[in-house]
Amino acid sequence: MSGEITFQTVAIVATFLCSLIAGFLFAFATIVMPGIAKLNDREFIRAFQAIDGVIQNNQPLFVAVWLGSILAAIASAGLGFDRLTGTPRLLSMAAPAIYLFGVQLSTFTINVPLNNALQKLNVDVMDTTSLKAARRGFEPSWNRWNWVRTPFAGFASVLFAVLLFQL
Repeated sequence: MSGEITFQTVAIVATFLCSLIAGFLFAFATIVMPGIAKLNDREFIRAFQAIDGVIQNNQPLFVAVWLGSILAAIASAGLGFDRLTGTPRLLSMAAPAIYLFGVQLSTFTINVPLNNALQKLNVDVMDTTSLKAARRGFEPSWNRWNWVRTPFAGFASVLFAVLLFQL
């Protein structure tokens, strides 16, 4: 019985944390990036550097939610595989896989490297041509991949919720 309670608790935590990340990505896609898109190149880069700087400086609550979502998804998969059968087992494998491969993989291989490259820029010494080139090298790709990972995060959260209803 305690193993079942442990799994249910981990699944609830995974659902909650992955849903928070889905909301975070959705807010970036629909509010943050369209908002700063209205800025000129220098202001856009500065604004993104400032926003990303909060994340890069390990804002504790954000780090806890982001890393916690990864750990809870992995733990949910491990515990679910061991304890469940049929559709619930499939859901306990699919939700974390979709979350890890659809959200985290692109985050760490595409979005974070783009963020890091932008962080290295000193906009105070850049001319308008180099600012425009830096923005063009960042913004379309970052936005495209954020729009890829956002629905994956939402879909994984829905699958986690469906799993909870099946327990």
